[in-house]
Amino acid sequence: MSLEYYPLDRQTCLIDLASYAYTTDDIKYEWKVTNPIQQKEGLRQSLPSFELQDVLTDYCTSKTNTGEYSCLRTKMILRREFSYYLLQLYIPSFMLVIVSWVSFWLDKDSVPARVTLGVTTLLTMTTQSSGINAKLPPVSYTKAIDVWIGVCLAFIFGALLEFALVNYAARKDMTTGQRMLSKQRSQHADYLTSGYQPLTANPTRPSCCFRLFVRRYKERSKRIDVVSRLVNTAVPVSNYCFAENTGELIQCFPHSFFAVSYYLIQLYIPCIMLVVVSWVSFWLDKDAVPARVSLGVTTLLTMTTQASGINSKLPPVSYIKAVDVWIGVCLAFIFGALLEYALVNYHGRQEFLKKEKKKKSGIQECLCPSDQAFAQGARPMMRLDMSVYRRRRLFSLPGLRAWFSSNSEVSKRVDLISRFTFPTFFAVFLVFYYVTYVK
Repeated sequence: MSLEYYPLDRQTCLIDLASYAYTTDDIKYEWKVTNPIQQKEGLRQSLPSFELQDVLTDYCTSKTNTGEYSCLRTKMILRREFSYYLLQLYIPSFMLVIVSWVSFWLDKDSVPARVTLGVTTLLTMTTQSSGINAKLPPVSYTKAIDVWIGVCLAFIFGALLEFALVNYAARKDMTTGQRMLSKQRSQHADYLTSGYQPLTANPTRPSCCFRLFVRRYKERSKRIDVVSRLVNTAVPVSNYCFAENTGELIQCFPHSFFAVSYYLIQLYIPCIMLVVVSWVSFWLDKDAVPARVSLGVTTLLTMTTQASGINSKLPPVSYIKAVDVWIGVCLAFIFGALLEYALVNYHGRQEFLKKEKKKKSGIQECLCPSDQAFAQGARPMMRLDMSVYRRRRLFSLPGLRAWFSSNSEVSKRVDLISRFTFPTFFAVFLVFYYVTYVK
């Protein structure tokens, strides 16, 4: 078997019919001109893992020292059924890659959530690839499934490295900001004062005292309406029936049914509980980043593991089973709950930044310089926003430094770029994979 395109491969099986004792002088095999091969009804659907695409005829007459021997050859072209691997490998791995991209939409300060998200998806993808390759014989060439798994692992690993870069850039920005702030304090120590102390200089107007309260996000209520209904219908079970034909012959038609109670306890009830647990995230505070991310990722990976365990006991078939529909819908609901929090976290930060921008535009001079400071030409005000002192010095090239120099920090800009570059490159890979292996 050739497995370069596995599981998108096609296999050709040969059936030879030849005479080993009589030469062509004695016997000669020939195919019928019309309809040489008759196929039994339902033969194309008899194989669970393959689909019989075509049956070709050919001659394989051989010549030896003893003479020429007639031979007929039948070529059966089999295409591996892809729906099984689509549900068991491609869709789960595709979802894991997208889940790793959720890290780009979380706050850069959410270190536990982003690290947990990246490491867990990476380990899950590694475990899944090991389970798939354990069922295949070791070969000396690269298969299509190896390319898919390798690229998915690379994207998930790249998302984890991206956060390492973001975290480093954020700490670099913070260190630079503190250094610039200390420099400003040393230069203007005659009139620079803390925001928690009253001004004691001789200002040109009355002294003021203020306090600055810092909160990451504004508290606001959210209303979440979940309109979802999961209906589990009961199937009546019959044991057997008897039918009497004409004459004295009595036939028995046994009907076998799976024990519904076993799958109800092992599959359906746990899946319902996992879906409901994923909805608990809607009722948690939007600032509880580690809790909500861990909840979503854990339920998604548990559901994926459970689906793999159930399908490992069944043979790969060329059609979609009822259990595949159930597991797929449950995975979609859990995956949607995780994406919902990424959207909530992103819009929450955007609303906070808009409100802070409006608040800063209305702030007047908060520090009152002395007359002597005015006479010496000192700066008359000091802004409360310390981010203006953060300078980016990560790149020495003027072009890169100018490109990264914007109102946002380097760490935020890396996240912003990753939100578009990762999906773009993955889409390019999907096109390449389709053209190379599927076509």
